[in-house]
Amino acid sequence: MNRIARYPMWVVALVMLSIGSIAGGAFVGSSAMLAGRAPAAVAAATPVSEPVTMPSTFAPVVKSVLPAVVNISSTKIIRTSASGNDDAFPFGNLIPGFRMPDRPQRERGEGSGVIISADGYIVTNNHVVDGATEVTVTTSDKRDLKARVIGTDAKTDVALLKVNAATLPYARLGNSSSVEVGDIALAMGNPFGLGQTVTMGIISATGRSGLGIEDYEDFIQTDASINPGNSGGALVNTKGEVIGINTAILSRSGGNQGVGFAIPIDMVRQITTQLKDKGTVTRARLGVYVQELTPQLASALGVKATRGAIVDDIAQDGPAANTGLKKEDVIVAVNGKEVDGRSLRLEVGSMMPGTTVDLKVLRGATEQHFKVRLDAMPNDTPRS
Repeated sequence: MNRIARYPMWVVALVMLSIGSIAGGAFVGSSAMLAGRAPAAVAAATPVSEPVTMPSTFAPVVKSVLPAVVNISSTKIIRTSASGNDDAFPFGNLIPGFRMPDRPQRERGEGSGVIISADGYIVTNNHVVDGATEVTVTTSDKRDLKARVIGTDAKTDVALLKVNAATLPYARLGNSSSVEVGDIALAMGNPFGLGQTVTMGIISATGRSGLGIEDYEDFIQTDASINPGNSGGALVNTKGEVIGINTAILSRSGGNQGVGFAIPIDMVRQITTQLKDKGTVTRARLGVYVQELTPQLASALGVKATRGAIVDDIAQDGPAANTGLKKEDVIVAVNGKEVDGRSLRLEVGSMMPGTTVDLKVLRGATEQHFKVRLDAMPNDTPRS
């Protein structure tokens, strides 16, 4: 204290100001250093995903799959009748009740198909060969082969053909359950009768249903161009594996607008196995009509679930009729696997008649379990 008093006041003030500046500079510098460290710490965090490099070419994939993609030409006989005012008989309208005899005509259709075995089994859409009396397959090496229809399944729009040939190039089937939104996809087929073509896009969605296209819908959606004639062609991943069979587009103009649908290959594999073994597809039936559970309906029914199938009605002659299952019950799982209205239908439809399933059901706030032995789905059962 006394030491400070010996110096002039202006010297003391100058010294104090210098000390304050140095301390302030040290604080600011320390703060800046800490602030500089924060972004570095964030940058060092593990990234959500590794950066992906787009291949410069998909030629190897195309070369491996395209030889297995074929053109399918079908012919069916339709009968038309000429009325009395037909140009071939201009005075027919003068004869009451007169009707010209039926005249058979040939109607031709074209589509695509995928060879799935070296001995000549080919998968395509049912609507490509539906009602056909003649089916011709044109291979990538320009051979025309007569094909016979082994079996068809209109409920999924899948058909299986067979040609008498050996050592054919065939496509490898992948696993559609591993497909994710954003995956790159190649659509291969024979649009507009031009010959084999390839288009590229991404997977836009999986599990698409409720479109009213087929009875059993679990579509893979893609923006890869699917045009007329692509039906029955292959949807392929970047490994050269078939993940779906192209079947339909959603379009206001009739042309491709970036919304195409493919039947997942897991479903196709199951259907074609039955068609090859038996020539037909047999499905199991639970015997209930359901609707999707929504948050509003869950609140109204007093159930604590975000996903499930509400029992809307029970078929009197169905397996579930005498099990204790009631209307407004909410089925939330089959054999321990969570379901909603769409997946319940697909899950049961993939089983064989005679299978016994365990249903986990919510009735209000109460959880119950029901054992149901499935029976066969009648061919004329309406869509639930």
